Amino acid sequence: MMPATLPLPSGIALEGLLVELRRLSWGAADILLAYGRGEQPPYGFPPALSVDEGGEGPVSAADLAVNQWLLEGLAAAFPMAAWTVLSEETAKEQLTEGEPLAAEWLWILDPLDGTKDFLQGTGEYAVHLALVHGGEPVLGVVLLPELEELWLGVMPGLAGSAGEAWCESRAGVRSPVRFSGRRALGELVLVASRNHRDQRLEQLLAALALGDTKAIGSVGGKVATILRGETDFYISLSGKSAPKDWDMAAPEAVLRAAGGAFSHADGRALAYNSGDVRQAGCLIASHGLAHAELCEKAADAMAVIDPGFVV
Repeated sequence: MMPATLPLPSGIALEGLLVELRRLSWGAADILLAYGRGEQPPYGFPPALSVDEGGEGPVSAADLAVNQWLLEGLAAAFPMAAWTVLSEETAKEQLTEGEPLAAEWLWILDPLDGTKDFLQGTGEYAVHLALVHGGEPVLGVVLLPELEELWLGVMPGLAGSAGEAWCESRAGVRSPVRFSGRRALGELVLVASRNHRDQRLEQLLAALALGDTKAIGSVGGKVATILRGETDFYISLSGKSAPKDWDMAAPEAVLRAAGGAFSHADGRALAYNSGDVRQAGCLIASHGLAHAELCEKAADAMAVIDPGFVV
């Protein structure tokens, strides 16, 4: 749990940080939109080459370009900042299994969450960037380029903030979070994955006896539907694979800053930079109105569906 007031690293002011995050985010949007449309990318990045042409295709090119843009942008804007940046693209070189990074302040970056959606042209991909302190995300950025939505969340206490989350357009126009008022489990709308579903998840959803379901690609895109009030909760159920720190940190920060909830089904908080980047178990993100009931019912159902599974 973060302290009541948590100063940012020395020399960093919250408003100045947000100004740079906006600039870098919309630059990342321009890069992704250009690669997605087969256009010449900005900022001197090379056009994507197909495998036949000796390249790695638009997804890898876009991923690497956004990664470089954000890493170099943060370093240039804050050259003396006492923080470390962990990216999905550099994690193999940075991490040693079982050992957390020695960083009090850690940025966790996913330059392209929803690569299948980017490739398929659904538009349901996102950029995730979260600032983590002591294993807890305290500031989150979720960028949805195709929708021109930039979601920002600042947890209570960070640099004296009261805690707030909001959406900005490219023009800087703010829109507030609009959670739905749905509370009864039979009315709740689930936002689910397009590409990661198995029989256990289907059994769990049947046991919860919910309302409607909406399918969305990236985790950031899913959480944005909760923030808009279109849906009410999301469940991640790990199996052979599990989401990673960079999938969850930024969406969690924005959702919790807005007053929502994000936890394991047994109520445990998610932990970041723990020495294991996998976010395994049954994770539930919601608008918060029925979170405890959702968690209890999900944990009870999983005890029957998959005995011994650690939620």
